[in-house]
Order: sequence, then structure tokens, then C-alpha cells
Amino acid sequence: MQNRHIDYLNGQARLIREGIVRAIGENNKGHLGGSMSSADLVAALYFYKMRHWPDDPSHPDRDRFIFSKGHSVLAQYAALALSGYFPLEALPSTKKLGSFLQGHPERDRTPGVEANTGSLGQGLSIGLGMALAGRLEKRDYRVYVVLGDAELAEGQVWEAATAAAFYRVTNLVAIVDHNKLQATGVIAEMYDVGKIARKFSAFGWRVLEIDGHDMASIVDALDAADLDTGQPVVIVAHTVKGKGVSFAENQPGFHNGALTPEQFKQALAEIAGGGEGNEG
Repeated sequence: MQNRHIDYLNGQARLIREGIVRAIGENNKGHLGGSMSSADLVAALYFYKMRHWPDDPSHPDRDRFIFSKGHSVLAQYAALALSGYFPLEALPSTKKLGSFLQGHPERDRTPGVEANTGSLGQGLSIGLGMALAGRLEKRDYRVYVVLGDAELAEGQVWEAATAAAFYRVTNLVAIVDHNKLQATGVIAEMYDVGKIARKFSAFGWRVLEIDGHDMASIVDALDAADLDTGQPVVIVAHTVKGKGVSFAENQPGFHNGALTPEQFKQALAEIAGGGEGNEG
């Protein structure tokens, strides 16, 4: 891919990060950390890889996107707004009473959202069902599921992984946002699920392992996932929780923390001035 395309995608990721901060606002709790760590992945999906139609969110041939770690939906909201599903001006209404943008995604309220998620561990099963439906209907859409690394402790994830491999579901791509932190600390110290790449490989998946903030690596992996080897594909993306905001990076306290007015302004300034390096 030409550098100018990578620059464009990095720019979209930067705008997604700005949208995340604006969606949280001042003195409000919001899931900054995991939304920021997934911003580059979401940018590559919405502005490079996925087929989707903002003017027709239910188009039968659209690619499906499931944010299994639904608390990080702020990244998706920003991408949807930037894509034209709804105005950017709606982002600050997130989590307000009556808003169509809530703290976890709601399929029937937010255009472009495919499933209600956030009860962790269920997204891969939902994505598997959609992928199998596409096979039965003889449609060529693909299903992308972003999972958090902490939610891999849920047994349902591995039930879905087993089924996807057994049924050779090749239109399903899982992406693990491997930022290594959960709400209360380091995952390896709280509940270590082991080597994620090795585990998926043992379950029969084709594994791609990348730097989740290197846009060229992300798009290369998404392209490589198109190759049909008779296996579902998982991209294990190594990321930094809170990426792009210095005081939030690798800080569990910003898993779901409030931004003071000063932090709100600092975050926006750092994102705006981050340049290419801010995106890895």
C-alpha cells in the first residue's frame, strides 16, 4: 500500500481518537483506555477494509463488525460518525439519557451497530452465527470481531473458536486488542490466559501477530486474512491501552476514568499534535 494511503488511515485513526475524547467529555466517566488502544484497528476496518454503506446500514452484502468488548464502543461511534452514519456533533451526547449513543452498543438504536455487546465473551459466538448465515445465503460478506484480551478468560470464546475451526468458517476474522491490561490491573497477574497466538493456533485457527499501532502492518494483516486456507483467521494485535494520550497510556485507572477539564484539553492537544508517530 502506498504511503499516502497509510497517512490517510493514520489521520482517520487520529480523528477517531479525538472523537473518543469528545464523546467522554469533561468530568464524565468513559472507557478511554480500551477505546484508544483499538482506534487504529477500527480505522483500518472502516476506512480501508470493510464494505459498508452509511446510507444503507442494512445492505445485505455489507461486511459485519462486532465489537465484542462493547465498553470500547466509543471508537466505533467515532468511526461511524466520520463515515456519515450520523453527525459528528452527536458524539458528546454519548451516555446521556435519551441518546442513541449509549455506553455499550445497542443494535436497534444506533445505525451501523450489528449487535448488543459488552457482556463479555459473547461477540465471537455472534460473529460466528453471522458468518455461517452468510454461507447459507451464499453471500460473500466477511465478519470482523474485535475482542479484548481479558475477555478471553470467558469459556464461550473458546467454544466459538472450536466451532469456527470445525466448520471451516473462512469468512470470520477475529482481532484481539492485546493491550495486556484490564479494569483492575495487569491481565497476567489477574487471570493469565496464556499465549494467545499459540492458543488460537491449537484450536485450529490461522494466526497473524502484529503491532496494532503500525497501520501498514494492520492493513497487510487484513489483506492476508482474505486468503482462504480453510481456517478462520485471528489477528493478535499488540497494543497500548490509552494509546495517544500520555497520561492514560498503560494506566488501568483510565479503563473507565473521568477526564478533568485540564485532562480533556491536554488529551485533545496531544492527539492533534501527535503526528504520524502518535499512531505507531
